[in-house]
Amino acid sequence: MADSSRKRFRRTTIIYWTLLVYIVAALVWWFISLNAQNNKMRDLEISKLQSDPAFTAHTVKYEQAYDIIIKEHHRNKAKYLGEGGLFFLLIMIGAAVVFRYVRQQLIMQQQQQNFMMAVTHELKTPISVAKLNLETIQKYALDAARQKKLIRMTLQETSRLDFLTNNILVASEMEGRGYKSSKEDLNLSDLLKDCLQEFRNRHTDRVFNEKIEPDAEVKGDALLLQMLINNLLENAAKYSPRDNPVTATLHKEKGVVVLQIMDEGPGIPDEEKKKVFDKFYRIGNENTRKTQGTGLGLYLCRKIAQDHKADISVTNNNPRGSNFTVTIHT
Repeated sequence: MADSSRKRFRRTTIIYWTLLVYIVAALVWWFISLNAQNNKMRDLEISKLQSDPAFTAHTVKYEQAYDIIIKEHHRNKAKYLGEGGLFFLLIMIGAAVVFRYVRQQLIMQQQQQNFMMAVTHELKTPISVAKLNLETIQKYALDAARQKKLIRMTLQETSRLDFLTNNILVASEMEGRGYKSSKEDLNLSDLLKDCLQEFRNRHTDRVFNEKIEPDAEVKGDALLLQMLINNLLENAAKYSPRDNPVTATLHKEKGVVVLQIMDEGPGIPDEEKKKVFDKFYRIGNENTRKTQGTGLGLYLCRKIAQDHKADISVTNNNPRGSNFTVTIHT
């Protein structure tokens, strides 16, 4: 969380707790005042009873009147305790709900700011690289091999730009229920092989292993499932060393098709495993994080899995790394 956001959150927290303490203190003072007034009324009634010539101390009539005064005193005290306790409970429940809501809003606002900064950087980098490559080709008489290399690099950057913009657009459409997915029979084995080949072409210095059973038929949206696979492969390539392979497996079980994307990176702490699928969520501190990203990839994977009635989870990969598993019911 940025310094400005931390200061704003601290200031809001101080104001919140000050108001809460004031309200609770006022409630306690209200109870003390009413109870003191109740005690005074009891003492006054007893004094009137004792001074009334119609009553003689320790007679049956006197004892009955005295019991009525004491019972009324206890009844009022119980009423004040009950009302005060109920008000206190409602105040604490409301305070907890408000505090949680405000805290979530501040965290979401900070995540949105981080997302905008990340998206700006992610968009600017491929545009700048593509522009520089094209200007180099235009200004200088390069040999064919050099031109071919620059054109390949430009195509890779435009593919990266297309990948990012598709993530943003589809995530927005799916969240707003504007994306109309079309479920059709498709061969997930061939789709996974095509995605892996594309990543091998883009990342020529990386190793992508595969263990794919043929003819894994599922019913789904080809574009969405391709985006799911690409995001998982992109995530694995991004968070694991270049020398370590990324492994994709696909196999059929009874009634389901299981897709797994495994890397040999640092892995994900257990307390972070459920959070990684949240919108804008990224592991680590925003000020010290070095890996690029927008926090939309895994969120989009979860949305696509939900759209296909599939389950997605992450576990530890042995001996190290992460294992993302998508279970699609056929």
